[in-house]
Amino acid sequence: MSEPNCKYFGKCGGCSAQHVDYDWQLKNKKKQVFHAIRYDDIQVFSDVDYEYRNRMDLIFHKNGLGFRQKGSWWKIIDIDECLISNKKLNELLSELREHFKIVDSFDLKKQYGTYKYALIRTPNENCSISFALNEDSPRLKDAVEKIKEFAKITTADNVVVTYIPKKVDHSTSPNYFSVKGDELLYEHFLEHKFYYHVQGFFQNNSKMAESMLKYTKDVLSKYDTKDYELLDLYGGVGTFGILNAKNFKEVTIIESLDQSIDCANKNIVENKINNAKAQVLDVKQLKKLKFGEKLFVITDPPRSGMHKDAITQLKALNPEVIIYVSCNAQQLKKDILKFSNYEIKSVGMFDLFPQTPHVETVVELVRK
Repeated sequence: MSEPNCKYFGKCGGCSAQHVDYDWQLKNKKKQVFHAIRYDDIQVFSDVDYEYRNRMDLIFHKNGLGFRQKGSWWKIIDIDECLISNKKLNELLSELREHFKIVDSFDLKKQYGTYKYALIRTPNENCSISFALNEDSPRLKDAVEKIKEFAKITTADNVVVTYIPKKVDHSTSPNYFSVKGDELLYEHFLEHKFYYHVQGFFQNNSKMAESMLKYTKDVLSKYDTKDYELLDLYGGVGTFGILNAKNFKEVTIIESLDQSIDCANKNIVENKINNAKAQVLDVKQLKKLKFGEKLFVITDPPRSGMHKDAITQLKALNPEVIIYVSCNAQQLKKDILKFSNYEIKSVGMFDLFPQTPHVETVVELVRK
């Protein structure tokens, strides 16, 4: 057992493992992965257990900003510092708390008010704050003016205003505009530059994300793939596909979100990749694409895993190797069983989420 470092532990709904020594957290996560896939030789990768997160979705309330109270989704615990967030994120949190001491915060139960979320993102080289406002509020104009005042003094590179319907509990939306800077952030991984959208998905632990990308690249480099195609499913802004492109004949990056594919195409150009293409497509429609017999696949689905239709179509492609990247060990267990024509050759476990029960797993599946 360990003494929790955070004064909000037990009240805040996050970081539920702080009372467990970090070594034991890793052992427990390794057991979790083992029980899911029944593979003994699991390589474990970890780094710092605090000050690692580069994204936080903070909720406005009448006294400031915070997170949901444990066990009470409609109640907000006021937060002046988050110990798992990096230093810059906490600096921006302080700036927000100073400027927005009293605001027309959104009431989660009564469904009225203006300010919903402040989404802070602080990768290594730039940062942003995105304000999620209730689009049905009669006080939007006043809120936008106050945000514009804040944009003049904040150290955030980008400030964005996002409109969210009152009944939608999200911090992001395609309905947004930039107040300061623009809507893109960027991060360097393995000497490549990757742009991503302030409203889009990107890994929240930069150092461990790079470790996972390097591991995956090392796994693929064991094969002679110069005559093979690589299919990058749920490809986001193209990190896996772009980083491995030079070892393949051709790379296809598939993602269902226009925003992400726009960034993927920008990243292909930025990194001077000549054999990769990115396109918008739901993975359930994979049969629309044609590939040769020499095929490798990387799939990195959301927590819900791969849709059964996507799995059926992927199996029909019969790739020689599938690299399955999962953030949900229980769903990984269900999906892996469906690939009965493949055997596990290696497993890497990456702790992108210390002080929580979550973990990322990379499984190398080879056709029997």
